[in-house]
Amino acid sequence: MKAFSQLLDKLSYTPSRNAKLTLLQDYFRSAPDPDRGYALAALTDELPLSVPLRGILQDLSVSRFDPVLFKLSRDYVGDTAEALALIWPLSGVEKSAPLLRDVVQTLKTTARSGLASQISSWLDQLNTVERWALLKFLAGALRVGVSARLAKTALAMTFNKPIEDVEEIWHGIAPPYSELFDWLEGKTERPHRVDVPIFKPLMLSHPLEAGDWEALVLEEFAVEWKWDGIRVQLSSRNGDVKLFSRSGDDIGNAFPELVTGHNFSAVLDGELLVKRTEDVASFSDLQQRLNRKTVKTSMLADYPAHIRLYDALELEGEDLRPLAFDVRRQKLESWWNKIAPHHTDLSPIFHPDTKDELQKIWEATRETGIEGLMLKRRDSAYIAGRPQGKWFKWKRTALTADCVLMYAQRGSGKRSSYFSDYTFGVWSHEGEGRTLVPVGKAYSGFSDAELYKIDKFVRDNTIQQFGPVRSVTPQLVFEVAYDAVNKSSRHKAGVAMRFPRISRIRWDKPAAEADLLSTISKQIT
Repeated sequence: MKAFSQLLDKLSYTPSRNAKLTLLQDYFRSAPDPDRGYALAALTDELPLSVPLRGILQDLSVSRFDPVLFKLSRDYVGDTAEALALIWPLSGVEKSAPLLRDVVQTLKTTARSGLASQISSWLDQLNTVERWALLKFLAGALRVGVSARLAKTALAMTFNKPIEDVEEIWHGIAPPYSELFDWLEGKTERPHRVDVPIFKPLMLSHPLEAGDWEALVLEEFAVEWKWDGIRVQLSSRNGDVKLFSRSGDDIGNAFPELVTGHNFSAVLDGELLVKRTEDVASFSDLQQRLNRKTVKTSMLADYPAHIRLYDALELEGEDLRPLAFDVRRQKLESWWNKIAPHHTDLSPIFHPDTKDELQKIWEATRETGIEGLMLKRRDSAYIAGRPQGKWFKWKRTALTADCVLMYAQRGSGKRSSYFSDYTFGVWSHEGEGRTLVPVGKAYSGFSDAELYKIDKFVRDNTIQQFGPVRSVTPQLVFEVAYDAVNKSSRHKAGVAMRFPRISRIRWDKPAAEADLLSTISKQIT
């Protein structure tokens, strides 16, 4: 626990990606097994623990502290676990911190009724940083600026292995990953699971820039629609089916109709959508199905999931990735026409005769509700990562609106001391009696210098406080860029922006001149 807490503490104050990689590599080299395996599981959100931490922390805060003091501390810090770690009284008893393996094993064998007492005992013997790290570990939400992909990348770099190899064997091995570390250290052969579905790292695209367009030889590229869903991989072996997100997370529990009733061997690349009859629904409909542990029968009927396939990485045990795109596509079409897995279809490929014709198709994408176009070299192998010059995404032009800052919330990691998450709105109507209604939230698109200036504005213009959130005087205007507008029952405005980001801060513009809800609503897709 001591080494792990020091790692988390340093990661939380380290903004540089390369510096984070160095910290992770040093830890993976020096930490013993199985502690480093459990640390890796926590960093990748794969820790096999289920602790009702929120209720336990609430009980501990009430029993140990004055409620007013704790509320003030929690509101200032913005995080319950961190506040508890900071104000926990010193016991005066010097004890060594438990190993991660001991924490995991103890929690697995402790009755639910005894968890609060055990956690309290650990907190008594730890210092402030160790208490914070323990609570983060138990919560399964580290928030130290390390994604699962970054942790796996550091692991691969530590032992000089390709990240693609780590990704491919990841889902066949469970924490604390003893087989994985044995292979990484050269003690055993690479684990090879042919009996379970595995994730194969995805091939990604680059935005189509002006220079790419000028150099584009149309005949060398296949053209597809860029569908407005999420990228997924459907992997099936021996009747076992997994649905992976683009980062390799298993999301099959949220989409049971997609992972049941199949009997084929393949790894397929496609886009997850909600599809009714022949129509693809908006992304807001898909959001109703995302990030759910269980799905009601009514939701399966109201928001039917579908995968639009556009590539095959493996078919019937044959690795197709080294083959050209055209060849893979032919094999996919032949296979799909024979198997036709339920809840799937093929993304069409079209063949414009000229670049002018292609330009006109792209210009019409917003009108037709398509996110844009994909251009893929016909001779390109399927290469994990983002290889240059192979695949291009040509997204439709972004929409923009002038919105007024309504609420600000503290960020996380290096931004935990600043109000960096912003909710903004537009005017409900023209004339007297109008109000601001929220339409989106963003935390990107501004520099550090601009962040400091906005943070000062928030502090100087706070009207009310709601825990870590502040309501501010409606004065500051953001020019917000976004991809689309969807209907949303969760927003008072009835609409929500898709992928909003701040493109410009309009210090010069009066809030009264911000946009109207009616203007935004006309853009609903």
